[in-house]
Amino acid sequence: MATLEGRRVRTRAELMDEHGLGRSTLEKWYRERASNGHPEPVGTVGSQLAWDADEWDRWYEARRSRDVPPGLATRDELAERHGVSRHRLKQLWADRASNGHPDAAYRAGKALYWDEAAWTAWYRALAERPAEEGPDDLVTLADAARILGLAQTSVTVYARRPPAGWPEPARVEPLGGGRVRRLYRRRDILAYAASKG
Repeated sequence: MATLEGRRVRTRAELMDEHGLGRSTLEKWYRERASNGHPEPVGTVGSQLAWDADEWDRWYEARRSRDVPPGLATRDELAERHGVSRHRLKQLWADRASNGHPDAAYRAGKALYWDEAAWTAWYRALAERPAEEGPDDLVTLADAARILGLAQTSVTVYARRPPAGWPEPARVEPLGGGRVRRLYRRRDILAYAASKG
């Protein structure tokens, strides 16, 4: 987080990442600041407007407490309260069709909120399920994409241009036409995910 004149500040991009809000929502709130009390920027970081982090957080919390029904929690709040990485929570949400993840109870722009009691009950039940997949099971790149909560097309390039920390395949199987299938240990993919979480 940058500082200006000794104050911690956040750019719009940092606010988007920190609170899961969309750019259009933040821009709308800023345009309507005369009526909603949105803080004024305190300067710029590079070419981006920047807001005093504490002032903006106080304003946002007050707005949120007016708008969001009680008993709801954001992904970041669930991560903090349950000791789960944000990446893992995104992964669970991406796999909701197969794991029964509860639907969001409320949406404010792109920010999602879950009924915390319902989510906690679901998460506890999930943790008690017997593991169906072993850590030494071999997975394809498509499986790795699912485990990481990424689009399949985004990991297909990893075989040729691996990102830092990407594991070596445990086995390479020849396919027709000179192609190969790379298989990775599930534990190696999970370790890579944990290193990015």
